Amino acid sequence: MPHQKPEILASHLVAQSRLFRVESLELRFSNGEERTYERLIPGGHGAVMMVPITAQGEVILIREFGAGAEDYTLTLPKGAVDMGETPEEAANRELKEEIGYGARALTFLKRISLSPSYIKSGIDVWLAQDLYPESLEGDEPEPLEIVRWPLDKLDELVHRADVTEGRAIAALFMAQSWLQKNKNK
Repeated sequence: MPHQKPEILASHLVAQSRLFRVESLELRFSNGEERTYERLIPGGHGAVMMVPITAQGEVILIREFGAGAEDYTLTLPKGAVDMGETPEEAANRELKEEIGYGARALTFLKRISLSPSYIKSGIDVWLAQDLYPESLEGDEPEPLEIVRWPLDKLDELVHRADVTEGRAIAALFMAQSWLQKNKNK
């Protein structure tokens, strides 16, 4: 049974930083209950995450420092969509900046939410194929380590201690599923 969305009674800014705004929402649910929620509202024009697959069936990953986790993690290339840029253009630019490859074929897989209870945004996941070497200078504070991993060993990859980003794990499985369904097309 579909739920009726709660009525927004009021919203106001609670805090703001360089990257985020915190908004308070006063909601009334269809059963009359009222609650106050807070959510992060990122700035910018969206975000993209890519699953780059080589002709040899390897996924290209990056190892980068995550300030939230206070550690290095093995993850997928990703980044913000710049003003005036389409998500597809952003995906190709980020690939060139982070792994030194562009993609002739980009397939949109899905928009996934990061934490729907607390963050008003998501990330567009793209499968990147038919890769070619091309680099652009990125904005990373240090060079990213590039790691290639056979996609047919995805189970091993996601059980590694340094693979912790849930959205990257979801993107990898979505890409694997799409490739299996479309391998004979």
